[in-house]
Amino acid sequence: MIYFDHNATTPLDERVIEAMLPYFNTFYGNPSALYRVGRVVRSAIDVAREQVATAVGVSAAQVIFTSGGTEANNLALKTVSSDLPIAFSAVEHPSIIEPARKNRQRDYCFEISVDQNGLVSSSALDALFQQQNKPAIVSIMLANNENGVIQDIASAAHLLKDKQVVLHTDAVQALGKIPVSFRKLGVNLMSLSSHKIYGPKGCGALVIDKDIAIEPLLVGGGQENNRRSGTENVAAIVGFGKAAELALLELDQRTEHLLMLRNMLQQGLKSIPELVIFAERVERIPNTVQFGIPGMDGEMLLMQLDQKNIAVSSGSACTSGGGRASTVLTAMGIEYKFAKSAIRISLGQTNTETEVKQFIEVLKSLV
Repeated sequence: MIYFDHNATTPLDERVIEAMLPYFNTFYGNPSALYRVGRVVRSAIDVAREQVATAVGVSAAQVIFTSGGTEANNLALKTVSSDLPIAFSAVEHPSIIEPARKNRQRDYCFEISVDQNGLVSSSALDALFQQQNKPAIVSIMLANNENGVIQDIASAAHLLKDKQVVLHTDAVQALGKIPVSFRKLGVNLMSLSSHKIYGPKGCGALVIDKDIAIEPLLVGGGQENNRRSGTENVAAIVGFGKAAELALLELDQRTEHLLMLRNMLQQGLKSIPELVIFAERVERIPNTVQFGIPGMDGEMLLMQLDQKNIAVSSGSACTSGGGRASTVLTAMGIEYKFAKSAIRISLGQTNTETEVKQFIEVLKSLV
């Protein structure tokens, strides 16, 4: 199989599996226990916390382990009370948009528009503060999961800092593909996920500024320094730590490989008449290409590619399958019918030039 859906999930790195294995059988103690096997497991979590913290340039105390990026995003919104306004970009992941809308009245929930390239402008941010109810927290993702567009988070942080607004960024798709520095971005909160960087599913993290107070989503156990109750998923946390360590160490070589493949892919796609690569002219993460072909149905094309043993996506893995056009593309002003033709290719470190060439040949035959 040719697997071109790494933004949905990545295969486990063999080195990550090796790091995880002892915590399934040999070191199975509860990390809250005081006896030796519990202390050994607690130490492993501490090491993983340091590894994740190092990957984004923070101290270990700033890392809260969660069940994934979705929980981290939901937890981030709990830093402000439900009677304070929230603002988010129109291209956010559903795990930001849905809880924000669910827990806020309409006048306390603002959507920030994006331009035709999917970028949030400074004028769109300024417009937030013309409202009667000014937002207490703003969420803008660092890299989009569908089109790969990278937002200028540092500039947004500079603007919002003067207005004393909390800034959260969903960096789930950015980690391991571009440099990610909590401090340099100037954010207050950052969401991460293990299974996007060749780690296990079911594990993520919320990174917090030291001055931010967290109201837990889960209570009753006191784990994660009373910020996220529940016995820790030790093997997954260890795997996340190892994956984060490798992502930092190998960032340059991974980026070089992915850019080479993406350039080859885009060159091949441009040989197909009428095909449009969305947000082609702005900065994107190196592994992602989203394109549309007028008159084609994206989900039908996806299934035809699947029959050829090629796995791609028609959009976000968390929202695809409903027969609807991508909300990211419609927010960018793409006409609904054209947006329904969208296909996302997200490359990974094990993909090859031969696979890219084969994909282009198959795609041409189907179109």
